[in-house]
Amino acid sequence: MNSSSTYEGDALDIMIYGESHSETIGVYITGLPSGVEPDPKKTAAFMARRAPGKNAWSTPRKEADEVIFERVGSMLHGYIVNTNTKPKDYASIMNCPRPSHADYAAKLLYGEDASKSGGGIFSGRMTAPLCIAGSIALQELSKYGVQISAHLKKVAGVSDDTYFDHGVNDEAFRNRLAEVEDKDFPVIDDAKGELMKEKIEQARSEGDSVGGVIECVIYGYPEGIGGPIFDGIEGKLAQILYAIPAVKGVEFGNGFEGSDLKGSENNDPFTFDEEGNLTLKTNHSGGIQGGISLGDVAPIVFDVALKPTPSISKAQETVDLAEHKNTTISIEGRHDPCVAPRAVPVVEAAAAIALYDLLLVSL
Repeated sequence: MNSSSTYEGDALDIMIYGESHSETIGVYITGLPSGVEPDPKKTAAFMARRAPGKNAWSTPRKEADEVIFERVGSMLHGYIVNTNTKPKDYASIMNCPRPSHADYAAKLLYGEDASKSGGGIFSGRMTAPLCIAGSIALQELSKYGVQISAHLKKVAGVSDDTYFDHGVNDEAFRNRLAEVEDKDFPVIDDAKGELMKEKIEQARSEGDSVGGVIECVIYGYPEGIGGPIFDGIEGKLAQILYAIPAVKGVEFGNGFEGSDLKGSENNDPFTFDEEGNLTLKTNHSGGIQGGISLGDVAPIVFDVALKPTPSISKAQETVDLAEHKNTTISIEGRHDPCVAPRAVPVVEAAAAIALYDLLLVSL
């Protein structure tokens, strides 16, 4: 089984390797400019935001996720030693593919070499190496004044305050959104967060799970970056956002909602604000037009939809491939009743990698 996957960017190559229950997981990064070095404290703080086992709405699997950095020739290597693996949790379902998981698909690709525990390289655990690379991209983008901030927009029908409830460049919303990274539960409106937690706990107590939507807003990204057709920012972002295992949908600006509008309703008129700065009256395009960033005219805005965790303890129908018969399974192991809260920094990391890669080409 090939336990690695590589992102080949315009300036950066990023290879993630390992499996959910392997001894180590990590990432090799090629193409960083000379002199770029990760800040271990900032990386540790960022990794702590997605670390498992800290609260009732995440998996009870506890991992320190301490990142070790080393140079390997021209590459930067960052890796984590897994300390709490339990592959035996999956022994009873080895021949019974979990519904909506990668188990059966992995057998189609790797045959008998497919991982026998957890999701292997398909596991949400592999977002940790993605966050290692993303933390470096975030640190470098901050030097250019770029702010990438995400939050839980919706969980189980409960909605948080969102970008589109405010003006195109509302400073108060920007500040409140930036504060989310310091919160235990990643929402703007804490009261709505409590309702979300109740929904997650209800699903957990029923042996079930729920999904969610994450909104990400990017302020201060330079103007004029991107391009037509294959070079558009939307495509570059979407490629890495879909590398997050639970992601099933990505939309920019008002996305699918815009398909129900007329052109006169969906268009974003240009205007000058009271200080004489060029801006938009609305930002349905999500700060990207023609695949190109608009800079301070409007921030980049996109949503990511995450499916409910497929590994649940409630009995589900499946098949026994060895016995060639229908059966049911109740999945043991340690899984998030909702992956969306811990996925918030992962979305920021993915966005940072794509945008930093594009920025490096333009410098």
